[in-house]
Amino acid sequence: MTADLATITGIDAPTGLLIGGQWSAGRAGTLPVIDPATEEPVTEVADASPEDALDAVAAAADALPGWAARPPRERAECLRRAYELMIGRSEQLARLMVVENGKALRDARGEIAYAAEFFRWYAEEAVRVDGSLSVAPSGANRIMVTRQPVGVSYLITPWNFPAAMATRKIGPALAAGCTVLLKPAAETPLTALAIAGLLAEAGVPDGVVNVLPTAKPGPMTHAVLADPRVRKLSFTGSTEVGRMLLKQAADYVTNCSMELGGNAPFVVLEDADIDAAVNGALLAKMRNGGEACTAANRFYVHEKVASEFSAGLASRLAALKVGPGLDEGVELGPLVNADTRDKVARLVDSATTAGAAVLTGGRAPDRVGYYYQPTVLDNVPAGAGMLAEEIFGPVAPIVRFTSEAEAIALANSTEYGLVSYVYSGDLRRALRIADALEAGMVGINRGVVSDPAAPFGGVKQSGLGREGAHDGLLEYTETKYIAVDW
Repeated sequence: MTADLATITGIDAPTGLLIGGQWSAGRAGTLPVIDPATEEPVTEVADASPEDALDAVAAAADALPGWAARPPRERAECLRRAYELMIGRSEQLARLMVVENGKALRDARGEIAYAAEFFRWYAEEAVRVDGSLSVAPSGANRIMVTRQPVGVSYLITPWNFPAAMATRKIGPALAAGCTVLLKPAAETPLTALAIAGLLAEAGVPDGVVNVLPTAKPGPMTHAVLADPRVRKLSFTGSTEVGRMLLKQAADYVTNCSMELGGNAPFVVLEDADIDAAVNGALLAKMRNGGEACTAANRFYVHEKVASEFSAGLASRLAALKVGPGLDEGVELGPLVNADTRDKVARLVDSATTAGAAVLTGGRAPDRVGYYYQPTVLDNVPAGAGMLAEEIFGPVAPIVRFTSEAEAIALANSTEYGLVSYVYSGDLRRALRIADALEAGMVGINRGVVSDPAAPFGGVKQSGLGREGAHDGLLEYTETKYIAVDW
């Protein structure tokens, strides 16, 4: 199976645990990697046990003093070389990602380019870990403030963006001088392992990056967080799991960053350019097949333009080519697993039972693979259950509104607050609404907001802290104040 995988992808991806610079078998055996397009295993990777994880903690702790003491420029050059290696092997990495994740190849190519940018961005930020110097108001001493690496960091990444979520955490951690344990999702370990191999090739010393796929993350995470050498937890995933991790981390007062669930509203006002809004909706909804925390989850469209917008979006989604992600021209691949597909089907059935009209799609096709048709639902009741959940699939539910105040109230009627989208022909109006929306990020007349140079994160139960930008670097530092006089 491994040979076939290498032939398909063009890359011989590692399948062992990476601990202290060595590829090794896991004490818990192996776990299969399933191709969502065929529902068949393509290879197996080592399955880490809690004992393996503690070995990795020891390796990261041993490597920490030397890596933290490296000149920032040297750390930066390692990240820069990793960026160049990722770009040079982008096609192979993209194909590897499609096999384990299912997304269309064009989405995978876009993700690799985006993921590599985090290495380039933090190669530049590594030399900008700044501090400050001021005079105490009393004049008695100087206030010197420095930034030091927080220490051994435990990084947990999801399956929907297996490359970008890894580099968005590894990049700033290494730039700040931290060492890391990366636990990729069990569904998508191959991309993370391949990236770790590139980092080693780029000159990152043994023990600085350790990778631990596992089929049983609970016991392993409990063991890692209970180790006093682990000083940082960075998690991307569901709010439900995030809450549990915060409770565990509280027992040890571990520094936490949480990028949790979303329920993004996409607001289309009556003065919007409808063609532009449809184009933006296609990006905000269908990027990564809807399996994104930033995906537009609820479409609130003014009643004056709702019919035009709904018809336009339905036409565009109905025309998408659905099939295995590696096939030429495919625009939408399968969902990652059967549970995800079944959840999407349940939410659509619930909405149609409540009175929503299916304009296109509305079912899983009768074929092998975890597919669901691109779907537009019109006239979804404002209280429909699907509007309270993260759909994580290619479904666009449209709710009609009559006033700006109503649209803002509907958009904010969620426990989540990651990202919102607003389309309007009046920039002043759009900015006013952006201020009123309870979200960490807002896209105005844009269907994509993510950028390595921008602070990514949410409010309310969408998370704590920020990734990307300079803010993401500071998440991996501790502030030290030194009182000095001369």
